[in-house]
Amino acid sequence: MKMDLNAIIEQMETGDQDSALTALQSYNKEVTREQQSLSSRRPHLGELVLGFLNRDLQPSCLLACLETVRILSRDKHCLDPFISRSAMLTLARYAGIVVDIPATPAHSHLVEGQAADLQLIKGVAERMKQCHDPTWNHEVRFFDLRLTFLLTALRVDVRAQLARELHGISLLGNQLDATLGLCWPDTLETARAGFEGIPPEELPPLSRQQTELAMEILKILFNITFDTTRRKVDEEEAAEYRHLGAILRHCLTSHADGDERTEEFHSHTVNLLGNLPLACLDVLLMPKVQQGSIEYMGVNMDAVHMLLEFMERKLDRGHKLKETLLPSLNLLTESARIHRETRKFLRSKVLPPLRDVTNRPEVGNALRNKIVRLMTHIDTDVKDYAAEFLFVLCKENVSRFIKYTGYGNAAGLLAARGLLRGGRDSGIYSEDEDSETEEYREAKALINPITGVVEEEQPNPMEGMTEEQKEYEAMKLISMFDRLSRSNVIQPMQLSMDGKMREMTQEDMKKVTHNPLFPSQEPANSDSEEEAQ
Repeated sequence: MKMDLNAIIEQMETGDQDSALTALQSYNKEVTREQQSLSSRRPHLGELVLGFLNRDLQPSCLLACLETVRILSRDKHCLDPFISRSAMLTLARYAGIVVDIPATPAHSHLVEGQAADLQLIKGVAERMKQCHDPTWNHEVRFFDLRLTFLLTALRVDVRAQLARELHGISLLGNQLDATLGLCWPDTLETARAGFEGIPPEELPPLSRQQTELAMEILKILFNITFDTTRRKVDEEEAAEYRHLGAILRHCLTSHADGDERTEEFHSHTVNLLGNLPLACLDVLLMPKVQQGSIEYMGVNMDAVHMLLEFMERKLDRGHKLKETLLPSLNLLTESARIHRETRKFLRSKVLPPLRDVTNRPEVGNALRNKIVRLMTHIDTDVKDYAAEFLFVLCKENVSRFIKYTGYGNAAGLLAARGLLRGGRDSGIYSEDEDSETEEYREAKALINPITGVVEEEQPNPMEGMTEEQKEYEAMKLISMFDRLSRSNVIQPMQLSMDGKMREMTQEDMKKVTHNPLFPSQEPANSDSEEEAQ
């Protein structure tokens, strides 16, 4: 029998529980896509159901009402009844979330909803404090986190309230700790409880439920730490961020059930690491060197190595580089900028001593070649981040940067920094030497600084020309550039004393075109000679 929504609403309007139970059970059972056309009356059904939920109901009727709410809330055109202050209070009560909203003067539904949101996050936060309580199963914890993520994504005030008033960093850090089942063998050093001393690669993968909860927590933490790098943090906050950083380091070296889910898990981890204060990134290097660890200069580089591998995978994939590559690339850049051991380790992997002087820096499958290719990428952000990474690995030394990338690839960053005249930027780095290989030392004088390689000797195009012919060709070239400039195809620039490019003035142009070595006009027979050639 086809369901009649109007008849169901009429039965609900009687207020009788038995009639409502029969009507809702019929609706919940038979609702199909065909009934979507009746959505104009569905909001009214939602209002009636909420009215019943504010009464004392039989368990069967209560269950039917809640199931109807679940069905109706899937339709975006049916959400109005559920976003009022009273509706939020009702639904929160049945969700087991304690919400205490003080009485306020009558306002619009929007203002009421906003007040309810602010109190709702308090109720959810109280329940999240019970993360070790087995009373709350996976589904309840997951939807608590999903609700928190949506509130912090959509509401700036909720985001700030959770971060500061409700101590969200500590609260969610404890949630993540409990979800991953961590223990702390030493200060800021983590292990999985029951698996202490076992190398990360030998640990069993995280369960699907653990990964789901962990990723929701990471997304919430990303929302509430979004502005951290743009403000100063005090000692107490720094301690919280270091504690969180130690957990994130554990996330980096953990694996989920499947490569795709592991990649997603690590992506959220990297995104959040990028929000941590730079001074707190030292936690990535804190674990003791153990058997199987990657050691460099006596420091455990497991986390940095994982970040580098993650970055290269994103680079090789080549899909949406701005969204997928830049978080890890920027994180590695900033880590290298402030930690000498990290920079030297990354440089050994990305910019090893230069031996190949016959292929251009952008040609090849080495990691250096891949990143140099990005320096001429069409996306400005991708191009700038790639150049900045290599520049930092070169300790912001211009000659070293050009050595590994070629002047042509490096010109964009150097022009933006005012370093086209060479020298070094303002970064503070240790004074370690740039060792040159024998191959590079022998070929150094023959390397074309623009391309960064030794090029085959080309024939002199002016060989056999008289001095007059050379002068004529030079003037013709100047004339061609002048026409391009006047038609605004190109903009003549010159290097100023501060190392930046500036537009050439008319006075500058006169100095060039009135050079006494060349006549001021083209020869009268220039057109005929041009045609003859």
